[in-house]
Amino acid sequence: MSARIDDAPPSLRRPPEDGGRIYGVLFRRVFARMEAESAHRLVVAGLRAAAQCGALRPLERMTRPAHDLEVEAMGLRWPSPFGLAAGFDKGADAVLPLAALGFGHIEVGTVTAHAQPGNDRPRLFRLIGDRALINRMGFNNDGAEAVGRRLRALRARTEARRAAGRHAPVVGVNIGKTKATPLDEAAEDYLTSARTLAPWADYLVVNVSSPNTPGLRRLQDIEALRPLLGAVRDAARRSASRHVPLLVKIAPDLADDDVDAVADLATDLRLDGIIATNTTVSREGLTASDVTVADAGAGGLSGPVLAARSLEVLARLRDRLPKEVAVVSVGGVTDADDVAERLARGADLVQGYTAFVYRGPLWAHRINRGLVRLRRRT
Repeated sequence: MSARIDDAPPSLRRPPEDGGRIYGVLFRRVFARMEAESAHRLVVAGLRAAAQCGALRPLERMTRPAHDLEVEAMGLRWPSPFGLAAGFDKGADAVLPLAALGFGHIEVGTVTAHAQPGNDRPRLFRLIGDRALINRMGFNNDGAEAVGRRLRALRARTEARRAAGRHAPVVGVNIGKTKATPLDEAAEDYLTSARTLAPWADYLVVNVSSPNTPGLRRLQDIEALRPLLGAVRDAARRSASRHVPLLVKIAPDLADDDVDAVADLATDLRLDGIIATNTTVSREGLTASDVTVADAGAGGLSGPVLAARSLEVLARLRDRLPKEVAVVSVGGVTDADDVAERLARGADLVQGYTAFVYRGPLWAHRINRGLVRLRRRT
């Protein structure tokens, strides 16, 4: 089965115009003809190679977020309110090259306590006509210990960059459950990751909302979530010599009452924030044919089709949460107008991922530039 799944008309088989003419040609002639995960790995390898030879340094000067985009949230200063969601850089392999593209923060992961290969390939699929992705990656990563070593070295580099006046992103770490760990032992699995990674993370995210690890979403039940988040919070505080903000990432498929319950729990436990939302198991709203969607199979759907529900959850959380509990809005974000809308509706920060695939390497820079223009109009 090919991982290039698309039955869109030719007029839709290309990125939007603001992806840039060069990237549009590259996408159509190279990336769209490759298996999606192979294309992803090629991009990451290319970014790392470009950084190593110094080719990204001139780009970094152009894409560095303007100073008037800086925001404060969760006790941290963020170069821009817009960042890259978890899933793109699972192992902290390309954080600084990605930052050179203009992202204000990079969320690494999902990282599990033990290394694991993830689900069988192919496991990442494009629905190009919908500008969407379906993934069932299964938390493939090198494990907390290996990623922790990279993050330790990365932290020293980011601190040196800040001291030299260069752009340095906020670095978050998203942690999940190892697939082989029984659900009733999940807490210890998360604690291992938290103890290992918290000392090197700017913030930590407990991911209980991926649809690709069997049973994981059951941890969103308040009875299971309360002790898990409390234990991770305490472990992170003991492991780090500073306050490491702790957030929980929830699914868009939660019922409204369950969203409210998570908000109340976050307030009660004094969490620093909630990330809303992860990918969805729903297939509603897609223009791709039923056959195409069925061929892609199970997994989490991301892209513009999530925008409406993501906005609903954002509004619900913001109305329910005290101001000091941050909301990071993600799901269906495409351009600067989308980011500005999330911020206007009460998001403290905004993340994206899927549109990066379709809009190319200058996507974050264009969003930052658009945010500056929008702010200067008001």
